[in-house]
Amino acid sequence: MKTGAAQARKTRIQDFLSQLPLFRELGSAELGRLAAGTTGIKVARGETVFSRGEPCVGMHAVVYGQVRLLLVSPAGTEKVVRIVGPGASFGEAVMFLGKPYVVSCQALADTFLLHVGKNAIMEEIRARPEFACKMLASLSQRLHGLMADVEAYSLRSGTERVAAYLLRESGNGRLNACTLPASKTVIASRLNLTPEHFSRILHDLGDRGLIVVRGREIDIVDPAGLACAPG
Repeated sequence: MKTGAAQARKTRIQDFLSQLPLFRELGSAELGRLAAGTTGIKVARGETVFSRGEPCVGMHAVVYGQVRLLLVSPAGTEKVVRIVGPGASFGEAVMFLGKPYVVSCQALADTFLLHVGKNAIMEEIRARPEFACKMLASLSQRLHGLMADVEAYSLRSGTERVAAYLLRESGNGRLNACTLPASKTVIASRLNLTPEHFSRILHDLGDRGLIVVRGREIDIVDPAGLACAPG
């Protein structure tokens, strides 16, 4: 009975893994080996997945739900580094470095995560060079995103950052509209803004006739105007 339950659990995890972009091209044998080293984790909204300084012995992937990666100052101030949703993974770089987590992770909604152990990942990399290339591509994309963030924080005004964010998010769903994936406070932190500044920018863009804000639903009335909105 226990053997049957364990096999059913492994099959479910293998199915979850097959849906993730990072593992989509793997065959059943490779997925089976990864599943053997993978643990499913249910996390309630607001629950901490891990804290800065804890050892990193694998990577996480989001099956459903949403988490935020954040830095917390000694005074308790939070800075959201990244918001991670379904199909995305995190923790790969720290895993390969063999260092503790440099950020904390908290669930923004009821979430189901897969934790893929480092040993399982390393064995697959040794066996399949193409899998190693896919991991490198994922890490390179993450680095490119971080560089874009540094550029935005250093060279763009708050209004320019918000405009670029809204236009980017609108490409993920309805044409010329987007739904903020988290609360305005979380989004503001992600854009390196205070919640008050973020709200003022949204209000100002609305007054200019560029957007219409309905809670977390935002219609982009004038995409071209928003793209060149002055700070």
